Amino acid sequence: MLSKRTRCWRAAAAAAAGALACLAFPAPALWWFAYVALVPWMLLLRTAPTGRRAALEGWLGGAGFIVAVHHWLWPSLHVFLLLVAALLGLLWIPWALLVREFLGGVPDPGRATAALFLVPAGWLLSELARSWQGLGGPWGLLGASQWQVAPALRLASVGGVWLVSLLVVAVNCGLVLLIAVPGARVPAVAGMAGCAVLTGVVWLWVPRPEVSDTLRVAVVQPGLVADGPDSTDLRFAAGERLTRTLAGQPVDLVVWGESSVGADLAARPDLARRLASLSAEVGAPLLVNVDARRPPGPDAAPAATAAALPDGGIYKSSVLVGPHGPTGDRYDKMRLVPFGEYIPARSLLGWATSVGKAAGEDRRRGEGPVLMHLPGRPGVRFGPLVCFESAFPDMSRRLTRDGAALLIAQSATSSFQHSWAPAQHASLAAVRAAEDGRPVVHATLTGISEVHGPSGERIGPALATSARAAQVYEVPLARGTTLYVRFGDWPVGAALALLAAYCTLEGTRSLGLRKPAPEPTTPPARTARG
Repeated sequence: MLSKRTRCWRAAAAAAAGALACLAFPAPALWWFAYVALVPWMLLLRTAPTGRRAALEGWLGGAGFIVAVHHWLWPSLHVFLLLVAALLGLLWIPWALLVREFLGGVPDPGRATAALFLVPAGWLLSELARSWQGLGGPWGLLGASQWQVAPALRLASVGGVWLVSLLVVAVNCGLVLLIAVPGARVPAVAGMAGCAVLTGVVWLWVPRPEVSDTLRVAVVQPGLVADGPDSTDLRFAAGERLTRTLAGQPVDLVVWGESSVGADLAARPDLARRLASLSAEVGAPLLVNVDARRPPGPDAAPAATAAALPDGGIYKSSVLVGPHGPTGDRYDKMRLVPFGEYIPARSLLGWATSVGKAAGEDRRRGEGPVLMHLPGRPGVRFGPLVCFESAFPDMSRRLTRDGAALLIAQSATSSFQHSWAPAQHASLAAVRAAEDGRPVVHATLTGISEVHGPSGERIGPALATSARAAQVYEVPLARGTTLYVRFGDWPVGAALALLAAYCTLEGTRSLGLRKPAPEPTTPPARTARG
């Protein structure tokens, strides 16, 4: 029985230990720390006296991780961030129970070997669950912390960010065995050596994307504009000025960031004419992003809801504009940011608008992904994503399978300008590029804007949050298909199958232990009575 003082310090230690992993992500970006960051938390969990205590410390550590990785959301969500963290922290309870089960006490070599597979699988289960858009999406997946490590990016081309997460947790698990269980050193060393061998085999034998062509893509980053009633007009004008500096340079495509146009182009034909003139001046189409209420009409909303809406609703849309005006290619953002762009269950949680900067009105969702043809470059198609859609591996994979030669993420993180958010968001471009074997252009209003090649390598200079610039990048295009694009989230399937097998085995054992003893086959002896 733990004393009250011991229970309190263990609870605080769990929350702090769970938060440690945030240092592996940008802006600190201590990628190597990911391989040891979970060790203190796991050492604590393995000594939990009961399963109930392990579950509590798993929940507190998970909540600490969410708060630490997403702390920059505090100005928008305030106290609601703590409630979200408390909810998402529950997803680490199964992992915590697996840690105690397989690493607690003095595990024999068989149990230690099983830990190297089941504990990472349990972690991946928590990552998979919180990757659902309704729970915030896949932001802060442990594998994404390796965005600047070339061997890890090669692993991502085989099994996505999921495979990288599995290996990172497996290394942490091996270190716990080495530290706390001297008798399990052989399986611990063998497990970590296996991770190294797998990485080496992938690095040596998995083919790199084959560069087939190049595009000259310009990213326009206008920088911060003072908030006010005319901020959208000022931002548009700043984008115009910077884009004009590209005149005379050979450019295939100009990309503006998210919410770079604050009015629907059908409602503001003057803006459409200015953009068309700009396209003619620089000799390249413009991909802008319109964040505005759409006029009512047949295309204002999906058919099922259009009749119920007084107008077209607010959309965030990637729109391609050529020298003769909008080309007709438009992508409406499908996955919206919870609380930032819509309130889940608004009738229940609408009060969030009173304690932070939550969305006052829900934006409308697009109906499906869109591939756009690049004018002047026959056969070249690109797939746009908006804001945190670049965090979802399945979206970029779908665009790649459909034939995208280039992926473009239009973003705006000006609300979190001086936090870790811009760097965290930009780093995702490297992971998506490596997974899909396609270059990714991450274009923002206020930084950080980056371009990554088809292996995840950075192309050209990044545009910092202090930059106001129009930068041209030589973007290599690649042919071929990565194993991740071909086979998808197979590490997730393997992890779930492993956990299902374990649960089945434990259930069978439990039923065997509860099975009543068989009835005797011979009648009991009779006692003679005198």
